[in-house]
Amino acid sequence: MSPDPTLLDDLQWRGLIAHATDLDELRAALAQTSVRFYVGFDPTAPSLHMGHLVQVLTARRLQLAGHTPYALVGGATGMIGDPKESGERVLNTLDTVKEWVGKVRAQIEPFLSFEGANAATMVNNYDWTASLSTIDFLRDIGKHFPVNRMLSRDVVARRLEAGISYTEFSYVLLQSMDFLNLYQDHGVTLQFGGSDQWGNLTAGVELIRRSVAGRAHAFATPLLTRSDGTKYGKTEGGALWLDAQLMSPYAFHQFWLNVEDEKVGELLRVFTFLGHEEIEALEKQTSEEPWKRAGQRLLADEVTTMVHGAKETAQAGAAAAALFGGGDLRELAPGALAAALREAGSVTARPGTGIVDLFVDAGLVRTKGEARRTIGEGGAYLNNERVADPELVPGPDDLLHGSWLVLRRGKKHLAGVEVG
Repeated sequence: MSPDPTLLDDLQWRGLIAHATDLDELRAALAQTSVRFYVGFDPTAPSLHMGHLVQVLTARRLQLAGHTPYALVGGATGMIGDPKESGERVLNTLDTVKEWVGKVRAQIEPFLSFEGANAATMVNNYDWTASLSTIDFLRDIGKHFPVNRMLSRDVVARRLEAGISYTEFSYVLLQSMDFLNLYQDHGVTLQFGGSDQWGNLTAGVELIRRSVAGRAHAFATPLLTRSDGTKYGKTEGGALWLDAQLMSPYAFHQFWLNVEDEKVGELLRVFTFLGHEEIEALEKQTSEEPWKRAGQRLLADEVTTMVHGAKETAQAGAAAAALFGGGDLRELAPGALAAALREAGSVTARPGTGIVDLFVDAGLVRTKGEARRTIGEGGAYLNNERVADPELVPGPDDLLHGSWLVLRRGKKHLAGVEVG
């Protein structure tokens, strides 16, 4: 497969190049031959998140353009973790890291092809780090790192006053050694990562130059932020995890469905494989007809399908519609209904609780009197059916999948009740 000479132009159009060692040299390399590249993921949690997805999809773009991926899951670097600005990381056990290595690998694998002329390779830096002696590490790697340059790294400089351990201080040596090892043993000449990794990326390029007089390249993708400048990748409940056990497909779909109008075009460029013309048309439509949320809908469907599959995407869409009267609640899969109601807000109740008390307990009204008025005015719904009798006590036949009730006040105020 011949490399696509327009790859770098596409990456730039999508806003995926924040920094690069030399754009002209990188462009020439990517246009001439199938470049072997790598991107690394440290298993410091049991799942990848939104920020990692940027790197996974960028790797996929390079592979589709004819280049050869090496996906590195850091069984060694994951034991330490890149320094954080907020303070020292909690070190995980070897067994925990090994377990998370397996989970992270499983999340990356579906996005890359492991067959063909530019088949992907999965590697673990624990394989070449575990047996390395301290003396060899200091002699062969450490001697190429001036301490004054290490101290000038932004995150290190910010941590100096509060304190930073030698363990985290030395992380850059380990990541740079990864690049050198892949350069020597596999012919890898390009590394990329997030812009917060730029110091580590360039340190690897410099180590290759200093130690073996080699030439390598690096680029960094930008940090994604909301319109107010705060970081993406976090929700009120924590990180935007790719693991369905940590974040339901429904909640994942809802996140993308609710992104700001101003950010739709940027996120479509970064997280989808739609063509330039289609994305620009969606940007225009979002600007001119924001109430249709066409860009958000396509973004949510595309990304959720890539991460969780078409079936889960369909269930997420059906659940969102059904909760507000646009479908049959009883046709929803149990997991999709439960996830949607927990995301919308839910409470528990005992069997035999009356509808007035349920509306109060669910927080849809403040008092029993208000609940009765809402029912009298025709604004109370149980499982999308209007409630006419304030003395109603939902029975077993009303329970969805044996345990759930869906309450709604008016068109927009919704709550779930888990009975048991």
